[in-house]
Amino acid sequence: MKKTAILSLLFFAALAFAQGIKFEEGSNFKTILAKAKKENKLVFIDAYAVWCGPCKLMVKNIFPLKPVGDYYNEHFVNAKIDMEKGEGIDLAKKYNVKVFPTYLFINGDGEEVHRTIGYVEEKDFIQFAMDAGDPNKRLTALKQKFEKGEKDPEFLLNLANLIIYNDTDFSNKVIERYFAAKPEFNQDNLGLLFQAMKSTDGAAYKVFTERKADITKMLPEQQYAAMDKNVKVNTVMAKAYNTDTKKWNDTYFLAESQKFLTKDESEKILKRAKASRALKDKDIATYEKLTLELNQDVSALNADQLNSLAWNFFENVTTKSSLETAVKWAQESVTKKESYANTDTLANLYNKIGDKKNAKIWAQKSVELGKAAGEDTADTEKLLNSL
Repeated sequence: MKKTAILSLLFFAALAFAQGIKFEEGSNFKTILAKAKKENKLVFIDAYAVWCGPCKLMVKNIFPLKPVGDYYNEHFVNAKIDMEKGEGIDLAKKYNVKVFPTYLFINGDGEEVHRTIGYVEEKDFIQFAMDAGDPNKRLTALKQKFEKGEKDPEFLLNLANLIIYNDTDFSNKVIERYFAAKPEFNQDNLGLLFQAMKSTDGAAYKVFTERKADITKMLPEQQYAAMDKNVKVNTVMAKAYNTDTKKWNDTYFLAESQKFLTKDESEKILKRAKASRALKDKDIATYEKLTLELNQDVSALNADQLNSLAWNFFENVTTKSSLETAVKWAQESVTKKESYANTDTLANLYNKIGDKKNAKIWAQKSVELGKAAGEDTADTEKLLNSL
């Protein structure tokens, strides 16, 4: 009787999972394209990264829904591809994937016809899939409509939001046309303007400066000044780093940035940028050295910032003295705000430096906190069982 009940539960669990999107398993991209072409369907790609929070929420909340599964399974060949591993790395370059999650709709010839990004609720997730299937609503068609001179504000706002992260030049054209009509600022178009302000050279920054009086009616002058400074820093930073040679022009950055920053601010920002770039390039020695220099005093950092620092050291650094410093960061994080995440970090760091006793104490605490918060504690439980 008990065995039958268990089997029934397993059956219903499997049935519930099957109601959602069915993703291709074990197939490479070439095979997926061939299947889509044979079935006269588009490929839907969930372009994700393992560390991406919104990606995980989509997997948990949206992909398993029956209405979502019904539509996607009928109309698309569905694939989940990690853009930071295997063939995903080349696909991210080919389709210009810069933020996660990105949702791509690709035809059987490998041509992108539509895309969107971010965490999306059920209704909208189905709607943009319907748009992908309608040649008149696809991104390619919307671009053609723009080129023919379309000026409808709602159309321009929608188009700008679709392309803002993957086509800077074109999005600048759309934003310039949209704001040329001098629309009243609201939460949507002001948010778009801020997202588009990647440098002082673009159309968005021009609007930002020309309409300062209108913008500062909606946000404090101090916040406006901080955003202005941030755009200027990003502009100088982009020109100071050569992506081909991976070399920094320190002299240029320090000279240009000190036109609007103090010498101390300028030097610290450059050091942080170098540390971030070193981590990305897997130059761990440089990352470790600069991060320790920058964080001799961490009293002003909040729990999440401390946890992020500590976890990055756990994942990348092997020097015991540096790991012991990371333990102090994690301890400070837990003191400021105890959570499943930072207690897990502390447990892992203790384990890495060989302190099994404290590793076990904090792993147990982390599992308790995680379960109380509804977190997936499998990795922490695995650590706990190994101690």
